[in-house]
Amino acid sequence: MAETDRQLTQRLEQVIMDLLERRAATASICPSDAARAAYEGDDGGWRALMEPARRAAWRLVAAGEVEVTRAGRPVARTEARGPLRIRRAGR
Repeated sequence: MAETDRQLTQRLEQVIMDLLERRAATASICPSDAARAAYEGDDGGWRALMEPARRAAWRLVAAGEVEVTRAGRPVARTEARGPLRIRRAGR
């Protein structure tokens, strides 16, 4: 059975939280870390999960769970350009 967009987003949200849980409280991850961890193949197919991983991160931002940062500072979704990182909220 094919995974729905909602199921994929929920799975990526869980992957993001799991990755952050395994790191120091002040550590961050790249959205590509989540895409790679969620991808079930061993080729470059994880790249197709990059946009869904970003969407999952923004849902977690809305829930107050994480912050999306650029150069170590939180950014709003409308200002998110260039290399981004994800970290636990309130760091």
